[in-house]
Amino acid sequence: MKAQPIHTIRLILIPFTLEITKTLMAGDTSILQQLGLQLTPYWPDQEAIDTFPKIIHNLEKVPEPNGFESYMVVHRHSMTVIGDAGFKGLPNTEGEVDLGYAIITQAQKNGYGLEVAQGLVNWAFQQTNVKAVTARCLLANVASARVLERLGMQQVSSDAELIRWKLPKPVTQATIK
Repeated sequence: MKAQPIHTIRLILIPFTLEITKTLMAGDTSILQQLGLQLTPYWPDQEAIDTFPKIIHNLEKVPEPNGFESYMVVHRHSMTVIGDAGFKGLPNTEGEVDLGYAIITQAQKNGYGLEVAQGLVNWAFQQTNVKAVTARCLLANVASARVLERLGMQQVSSDAELIRWKLPKPVTQATIK
């Protein structure tokens, strides 16, 4: 299964590829224009740059992106990248995928974090091998915790730094065998 863009009301989630990620990591943003995106001085921000090695690591494990990696978060109206989001790899043995997302400072407080997270959760729950979506956020990251709560996630544990969250796949008539 090849990763496809995920569309939400205001966003398009475009899958990272090795070529895109390596080019951006080298400091060359012209690849964004080749994808029909508008350049912005705000992305990639330092948080995205710090994430690129992890994205490359996950992409090198698969022949092509399959949807369980990372996406560029594109604002549909302006066609600018306003963040990155995705999963940290294939479902584990319990059928769980771990969700992560980051929205640039200039686009925060507009509901994009919730919209991107909901789009990814919806996509994940359409995959038969996914039984739950998990997430982690820093204890001090109140905004992220609020997004995860609004998604319906429940806190499963915490320590001095992190809160761990989980959202089981809803049971529907189609999933009852």
